[in-house]
Amino acid sequence: MADGVDRSPVARAAGGRAPAQAPERAMWCDERFDFQAAFLQCLAKHVPNIYSAEMDPLVEKQEEMVQAAILYPLECYLFGEDPDMFLEKLQQSGTSQLCGKVFKGGETTYSCRDCAVDPTCVLCIDCFQNSIHKNHRYKMHSSTGGGFCDCGDTEAWKAGPLCSKHEPGASSSPKENSECQLNEEIMEHSRRVFPSVIKYIVDMLIWEEEKELPVELTISREKVDSYYCVLFNDEHHSYDHVIYSLQRALGCELGEAQLHTTAIDKEGRRAVKAGHYASCQEAKEEIKRHSENVSQRPLHVEVLHADVMAHQKFALRLGSWLNKLMSYSSDFRRIFCQICLKEEAGSEKPCFISKLMLWDARLHKGARKVLHELIFSSFFMEMEYKKLFAVEFVKYYKALQKEYISDDHDRVLSVTALSVQMFTVPTLARHLIEERNVITIITETLLEVLPEYLDKNDKFNFQGYSQDKLNRVYSVIFDLRYILVSKPTVWTDHLRERFLEGFVSFLRILTCMQGMEEIKRQIGQHIEVDPDWEAAIAIQMQLKNILLMFQEWCACDEELLLRSYRECHKAVMRCSTNSRSREKTVFHLCGHTLESRPYRVSADPVSIHLPLSRTLAGLHVRLSKTGAISRLHEFVSPEEFQVELLVEYPLRCLVLVAQVAAEMWRRNGLSLISQVFYYQDVKCREEMYDKDIIMLQIGASLMDPNQFLLLILQRYELADAFKKIKPTKDQDLIKQYNVLIEEMLQILIYIVGERYVPGISNVTKEDVIMREIIHLLCIEPMAHSAITKSLPENENNETGLENVIDKVATFKKPGVSGHGVYELKDECLKEFNMFFYHYTKTQHSKAEHTQKKRRKQENRDEALPPPPPPDFSPAFSNVVRILNCDVMMHILRTLLQRAVELETHLWTEAMVQMVLHLLSLGLLEEKQQLQKSPEEEVTFDFYHKATRMGSSALNAVNVLMLVEKLKRVPQLEAQKDTVNWILQMFDMVKRLREKSSLATVGATSGSEATKGDETQSTQDKEKAERKRKAEAARLHRQKIMAQMSALQRNFIETHKLLYENTLETQGKDDAIMEEESTSSAIDYSRIALGPKRGPSVIEKEVLTCILCQEEQEVKFESAAMVLSACVQKSTALTQNRSRILELSGDTLDPLFMHPDLPCGTHTGSCGHVMHAACWQKYFEAIQLNFRQRLHVEQIFDLENGEYLCPLCKSLCNTVIPIVPLRAQKINSEDAEAVAQILSLARWLEIVTVRISGYSVKNAKGEKQSLPPFTNKGTGNSALEFHSILSFGVQSSAKYSSSIKEMLILFATTIYRVGLKVAPNEADSRIPMMTWSTCAFTIQCIENLLETEGKPLFGSLQNRQVWHSGLKALVQFAAAQRSTSPQLLIQKHLIRLLGVLLPSYKGEDTPSLLEVDMFHILVGAVLSFPSLYWEDAVDLQPSSVSSAYNHLYLFHLTTLAHIMQIVISSATESPTAHSSDNSEEAQSAQSFCREVCQYTSGCFSQDIPGWLVWDCVKKGIMPYLRCAALFFHYLLGVSPPEELLQVSEEGQFKALCSYLSLPTNLFQLFHEYWDTVNLLLQRWCADPVVLSCLKGKSIAIRYPRKRNHLIELPEDYSCLLNQASQFRCPRSSDDEQKHPVLCLFCGAMLCSQNTCCQELVNGEELGACTSHALQCGAGVCMFLKIRECKVVLIEGKTRGCLYPAPYLDEYGETDPGLKRGNPLHLCQERYRKLHLLWQQHCIIEEIARSQETNQIFFGFNWQLL
Repeated sequence: MADGVDRSPVARAAGGRAPAQAPERAMWCDERFDFQAAFLQCLAKHVPNIYSAEMDPLVEKQEEMVQAAILYPLECYLFGEDPDMFLEKLQQSGTSQLCGKVFKGGETTYSCRDCAVDPTCVLCIDCFQNSIHKNHRYKMHSSTGGGFCDCGDTEAWKAGPLCSKHEPGASSSPKENSECQLNEEIMEHSRRVFPSVIKYIVDMLIWEEEKELPVELTISREKVDSYYCVLFNDEHHSYDHVIYSLQRALGCELGEAQLHTTAIDKEGRRAVKAGHYASCQEAKEEIKRHSENVSQRPLHVEVLHADVMAHQKFALRLGSWLNKLMSYSSDFRRIFCQICLKEEAGSEKPCFISKLMLWDARLHKGARKVLHELIFSSFFMEMEYKKLFAVEFVKYYKALQKEYISDDHDRVLSVTALSVQMFTVPTLARHLIEERNVITIITETLLEVLPEYLDKNDKFNFQGYSQDKLNRVYSVIFDLRYILVSKPTVWTDHLRERFLEGFVSFLRILTCMQGMEEIKRQIGQHIEVDPDWEAAIAIQMQLKNILLMFQEWCACDEELLLRSYRECHKAVMRCSTNSRSREKTVFHLCGHTLESRPYRVSADPVSIHLPLSRTLAGLHVRLSKTGAISRLHEFVSPEEFQVELLVEYPLRCLVLVAQVAAEMWRRNGLSLISQVFYYQDVKCREEMYDKDIIMLQIGASLMDPNQFLLLILQRYELADAFKKIKPTKDQDLIKQYNVLIEEMLQILIYIVGERYVPGISNVTKEDVIMREIIHLLCIEPMAHSAITKSLPENENNETGLENVIDKVATFKKPGVSGHGVYELKDECLKEFNMFFYHYTKTQHSKAEHTQKKRRKQENRDEALPPPPPPDFSPAFSNVVRILNCDVMMHILRTLLQRAVELETHLWTEAMVQMVLHLLSLGLLEEKQQLQKSPEEEVTFDFYHKATRMGSSALNAVNVLMLVEKLKRVPQLEAQKDTVNWILQMFDMVKRLREKSSLATVGATSGSEATKGDETQSTQDKEKAERKRKAEAARLHRQKIMAQMSALQRNFIETHKLLYENTLETQGKDDAIMEEESTSSAIDYSRIALGPKRGPSVIEKEVLTCILCQEEQEVKFESAAMVLSACVQKSTALTQNRSRILELSGDTLDPLFMHPDLPCGTHTGSCGHVMHAACWQKYFEAIQLNFRQRLHVEQIFDLENGEYLCPLCKSLCNTVIPIVPLRAQKINSEDAEAVAQILSLARWLEIVTVRISGYSVKNAKGEKQSLPPFTNKGTGNSALEFHSILSFGVQSSAKYSSSIKEMLILFATTIYRVGLKVAPNEADSRIPMMTWSTCAFTIQCIENLLETEGKPLFGSLQNRQVWHSGLKALVQFAAAQRSTSPQLLIQKHLIRLLGVLLPSYKGEDTPSLLEVDMFHILVGAVLSFPSLYWEDAVDLQPSSVSSAYNHLYLFHLTTLAHIMQIVISSATESPTAHSSDNSEEAQSAQSFCREVCQYTSGCFSQDIPGWLVWDCVKKGIMPYLRCAALFFHYLLGVSPPEELLQVSEEGQFKALCSYLSLPTNLFQLFHEYWDTVNLLLQRWCADPVVLSCLKGKSIAIRYPRKRNHLIELPEDYSCLLNQASQFRCPRSSDDEQKHPVLCLFCGAMLCSQNTCCQELVNGEELGACTSHALQCGAGVCMFLKIRECKVVLIEGKTRGCLYPAPYLDEYGETDPGLKRGNPLHLCQERYRKLHLLWQQHCIIEEIARSQETNQIFFGFNWQLL
């Protein structure tokens, strides 16, 4: 056994101390010596010293001392040799065939639906993975703790009882017998050692003296006044209550109180104060007093002497020692069990194990755990002793259950929870029933624990019940279920008698429930307080399967069934005699008379609880099914039977339901409505509603049909409604009557038509389930779980769905969201019965609508007649007589006549529909009987009765005539097809009666009756007419659609300008750009940089504000318009998750981004536009609303500027100002002229001089040394300083104050969120953060487009959100410079250029390999215009100047980036040989030679040129794609066509063309060689570069890896396996934790546990929350493995649950593993999660979820 191996380290640690104990060991070995006395003396001497410091115990030291002083000598004596060696030998000799693993709370268990005897048979994860059941239909569940792996138990499995680990011969032992036999000497020693050890454990655990020890443990030394105040665990006080009480009573710190509380919760008790008796007693009183203040009852506190505490603690340690010992040998287990079960001769005292069981409720949590584990590892591993233990358990069953019910600990910690391990073993259960009468004991216990709920009539009444107590009582009911779970196959007389005795005892419980909680209709005044109804219904639910199981057991044996029926009948009769006091009254109708005792449901008490009557109905059906009903008269005489009495109570219950529907009980409140709901709900209906219908069918089969119907009319209080009555004008009364008639007709339909019950007709359980499924799917296609929830479960929690579903339905797989559904097969539609008795009213109308709609689409009539029902079994064959009896004819005729005569207030369409359904049933029944038997044998004469006149009056009509007249009633147009069908059926039955059309009879099938010629022609005419109308309607629709399309086209043509402007905001501008490009390919250049730059395509932007709906054109001088946006920190692109992030950015310098991209600031927008003023008003209104509703929890953080977008409700925290693109067109002549002068070298000179000039100015005349870029003398320094302006300048854009205000607002938000600091508009880092978020957002979008395989520009135009958001962001980043001091921008620019141009390098300038080049590019391009700033005038470069600035800045960063890639590729090893000798490869080779030269050979020139070129081409692609996006949105130049679609090769050329690069990138170096040569030398001499080339440090590889969520296993059980092996790194105990998996990095964390909480900035954070801060910058995604749920979290206060990407075979997720089906990874769902992360929509998803599910506000996300 796995648990037994982990001992050698402790033993070895003790081994060094062994010699010191030699005298003690020698003394114990002396045969003449009294072992018990010596053992106790040793304990008395050592134990108090070892456990002397209980306030702050050193656990490891205590364990070492225990091993050395006590356990090691004891083991040496027991084994006779070195314990390590002996146990090693035992371990190798094999283990038990039984696994015996005890489950901890939360551990995953597996049950096989194909092989398990019942659902309680489970396997641990190891046994399951190694068993045949892995390939079967299994279920997974989380254990509540305390269970036991059943691997190896042959009675638990129909097949595969052993996994491969536990099969005989599976271990290394060659022996067949899997366990080694101990020698006689060891067994003898065991018989001496075990009694003393066990007696000591028992004595100490049940020791009640607080101050004294037993005499034998007291040594002569003086008693020390050393006591502990010990606090015990209970389930009434919360963590906070205990912490508060300890702080107030002991004055301790919060941390200390938390430590105490955690220990108390885990171990069950804890010493919270040490000292003299008086001080501890005082502390005890204080704790009690303070705890009573916060809760109704005080905490349990005791004052214990230090020695008592020590010995009790050691007793538990000995228990654990024994527990491990048990796992080594069967002999140890047997000796242990014998001693535990041995009773003292002549003593009444219970044995050791019974003592412990009886004391269980008084033990603390830790002691209980040790005791239960000991029972598991000993008694339950030996079948013989398990049986003896079960006998002891049953012997004290009542006492144990009573103790548990008054206890306050969870069931899992009670010894009564072990019942499932014994009662579910079939042979053991049989033995306990036969020999120990366990059924009677359990049922008597149930009655004995509920005496306070019995009223004066000995009926249960649960008013003012205790929910906690009832939950505990349910455990007794569970035990009854366990004992009945497997039916016996062989019955002995003894078993029969004992079971019958138990059944009679069970009937006593049902007698107390029969008629309990009677209610009386409230008249006049509404009930003041709703009575408690939940307890009675809950007990009914718990008993549902037990009632069914008792009936199944009874049905196993004919003799038993009849005797049980007699006992049950007697019990029902006893309960029914109470109402016989009233005199009988007489009721006449249609010449028939009924004598009955007066009773009115609307006036007299009535109860919905009738378990006795319903059990009798269940037994009656089983009598019919087995044929034993023929002998019923031997057991119950006809005189005794009194069927009218049996029917009475269920009928009253159905009438109550009808009256509730008629709103007669409105004043009785919601409790009755709830009871009626559950009465018909799937959870209860099998033993409530269904059985009441069966009881009425029993009545209909045994009573005179007319008498039966009169009884029903009388109970429904409708006697007057079917007599000639004067019309009333009371609308409420009319409505009431109508509803009651409808309800009664419905019940009559059910009595006659509902035959799908085994025993009522010859159907099987499969037929019943198929019919249920058919009717569910007739409503709509349904998911597997929805169907399962709508079907009743049996005692094994099975519905039987899987066995039949494929016969009646086809499965339709799910998409990326939603779930798979089953759709009904067409051939099953004929089984649809509109009046199916399990339909609710809503389901009935929905199903009817669906089926009529379907038939209409198929161009068929809308008649929905009932399908032919199966024949009643002989015992119920008389039920059909109620259809053709006089009273039924009178009812049908009366209702039809009212409809025909249009007495509007006395009938409804639903009523007529039901009448027609009853007629259909009658005609179908007669037709079926005529087809099976000769006419003279058929006594069922429905046709004859229906065509007979109702009276002899002249105006009398028969039913058939009335049906024909219905066709002319306009209100019944919808029923016309049904009426036609019935008339055809009348005609057909008539023909069958007359034997005139035999051929027709032969061709007739099902519900589609064959018609006569005349009827056929009529129907053909009707069909043709319907078809003609449908065709006419179709043509009419077509004509209208054509007219609308024409109008639409006309409108577009007429208002073309308006239409284009409208479309413009939907991403139309690029489409227009494309049109222009095709028309004039010569002028329209698609190059973004340099002198050949194409023109900016500027469209007039007219946008509509979503708040005020007013339009406005976007202009520099207009009021600002803004886009709602969300700024968030992100690690979506990080290449190094182990990098520690700075949580606070107070000292952070964000100018340079590390190439790892560890954490960036992402800006996303939903694309909705508002006026800045409108947005400010909206935000102020939200703030005001929040202040007025302080008690309402907010989804968003208003203090940090969060709000929900007014239109799409996305979470936003700022707005992006929409800055118009400034049109820039280059004059080609000017550009060419400039090209002659402005080479890269000249440009660098000018820039250097300009920067130096500023430096001189700023330094107030201090001499500055110029960087060596100038070959000539400095010349006229004043002229040189201004020479940058000579290539063209223009005035800067003038923004309106409104736009400036929004620029500052947005920039401040980026700064605040990105750096996690307080807003500061003057901070020098604001421009840096602006450029950084611009660059990072572009990189994120490029990454996403590449991952999804989308074109770079084509998709952006389609996704308006990205297009408008990115456009606004880039233009904002360019405009933000105007709100900052230009000197500051210049400083940042100089630092950025320092990376590229070593002459500007400062102390804080990072190395070339330590920066992301795209961030450098964006920063440099956006800050470069600051060099044009003059004191007097605000200038910026002209189009030509900026074209060259952009070109040279881009080329410089590109050269630097190529260098980065080449250096990182130096360590690449060629994967394949290539003889590529292209121009690019040769250029790369020559470049490498130069680099090799400059790095003094550190860079190897042996790297093939083709490999370097390949690395550069692949590595530079993301950078080029990002640059293309950036320049497109900055300048508005249209991209080449190739970038609008996906093309790998074409894309590279198009990017090079667009960005003015040669396709051979190394040509750039050759082109600028004179200038770049110096840069290259400087770059190569960088220490970091050389370090990397020498292999001392690692450079980032390009292209960077695209981040994905971690790879998950396909089978979910693999994840559960990982979780089972997870051990919390900070916790030493083996308690099961809540393992969660980070989907970003794959870290397994211990969630919601105090052991892993961390202190971050003075706040306690849970493991997930603190991990998220580092892994996802506060935003993260976790998978809760044991619950199969994804958790999204953001920050410390927000999170939500999200469906896991694992689906079962039915396409459904299983949160909480409630259904337990095998789960497999759905790649589409996982991809959706990946996109949620990469699109930065996690925060948005959390906000949406919290808005819809506000239930999660109670959850403390901070401690997740």
